[in-house]
Amino acid sequence: MKLRQKVIFLAITPLILALCAIALAVRHQANTLAQQQRDTIQQAYLASKEAELEHYVTLASHSIARLYKSGLKDQATMDEAKRILGSLSFGDDGYFFIYDLQGNALMHPRQPELVGQNLWELKDQNGTPTIQRLLKRAQEGGGFERYYWVKPSSHKPAPKLGYVVLMKDWGWMLGTGIYLDDVDRALAKVDTQQRANIQSTMLWMAAIAIAAALVVAGAGVALNISELRVADAKLKALAQRVVESQEEERARLSRDLHDGISQWLVSIKLQIEAGIIRLGNLHNGSKGDGPGAGAVQCAAAQAVFEHAAEQLNNVLGEVRRISHNLRPALLDDLGLAAALSHLAEEFRLSSAIPVRFTAEGSTEDLPEVANTVLFRIAQEALTNIERHAGAGHIDISLSGAQRAVTLRISDDGHGFDADGIAVHPKRGIGLRNMMERMEAIGGQFSITSSPAGTILLAHVSNES
Repeated sequence: MKLRQKVIFLAITPLILALCAIALAVRHQANTLAQQQRDTIQQAYLASKEAELEHYVTLASHSIARLYKSGLKDQATMDEAKRILGSLSFGDDGYFFIYDLQGNALMHPRQPELVGQNLWELKDQNGTPTIQRLLKRAQEGGGFERYYWVKPSSHKPAPKLGYVVLMKDWGWMLGTGIYLDDVDRALAKVDTQQRANIQSTMLWMAAIAIAAALVVAGAGVALNISELRVADAKLKALAQRVVESQEEERARLSRDLHDGISQWLVSIKLQIEAGIIRLGNLHNGSKGDGPGAGAVQCAAAQAVFEHAAEQLNNVLGEVRRISHNLRPALLDDLGLAAALSHLAEEFRLSSAIPVRFTAEGSTEDLPEVANTVLFRIAQEALTNIERHAGAGHIDISLSGAQRAVTLRISDDGHGFDADGIAVHPKRGIGLRNMMERMEAIGGQFSITSSPAGTILLAHVSNES
């Protein structure tokens, strides 16, 4: 995986994980809230049904209150009361029923076949003795009881909430009930809606997560493309600069060879030829001329050869100078401090800018590649100072500690925008070269510049 892909992956992964954690937390809270809401709805619904049943039984009691309070217990009065109660209903499955205290069905409008039967031992599908529990609840003062009973509209057992009261004077249990399957369907509908809402929320969060990941990925790709373009521009500029540097170096070497060494060698060649001619004349003159003419020819030949030897020494000095610029022998023979001292002195002589060089500590343990890098950085820094800084004084210091060496170069020039130059694709090639050289050996490089001057620091560990 490439670096830019790793960056995008590391940017998207925490986002996806955070959104997943949020989604799980929201789902958990939504489920908890849905369950609480369901319980609240169920309690409120059942409470309303219980109040409704209680009111129904109260109305039924009031409908036969005249007969019940008359004190009559004859069969005709009781049959009239049964007729009135049997005519009362609420909905297809809402009716009243009457049992005596022995469990005999006295009235059941929706299941008349049960009238006259003793249902004391009747049990529902859960094995609960239904009539016994209803009679017990009525004898305890009345109240609610849950049980299963055949629903008239569907002819199938369904959960039912019953409410019964005791009519003690007649020995009756009067009651009614509401089937709870409607309540269950209503709660199931609420559950379905809540699940749909939770699923919709999860889908929205998933869509947001995907959109956020795409935005991050798109931004990363756009940034990579932008950085890639800048890097390509810098690389092209660097390649062009390298080519230009090579051509400049070749042109400089060509000028040095042509203007200096070549001309001196031609001059030496001519002087040697002139000396040879004079020596030939001296040999020929020894036969015809006097002794004084030979001495003159010998002195002239000696002067020619001495001048040729002097120019030959100049050629050797020029060769050493060119060789030193390519790679100073002092760096290999005497070390970094001596090479920098020689570089500072040569720069002072060539540019007429005062340079003060100081060295302290030991730099002998520094690797050869680090010595070369620090020397090239010093060369590049001095070249930039001469071309751009307009400095009046330069300080170079080399300090060696137990495990590190630091090169510090400062000048009192007018400074420059270091950050702007560093990111400009067509400028600051030398500055980037210095940075890249230090990065290659694991060193630290920094440069600060202001109108008061510029300070360059290069720090290298002995273990680099």
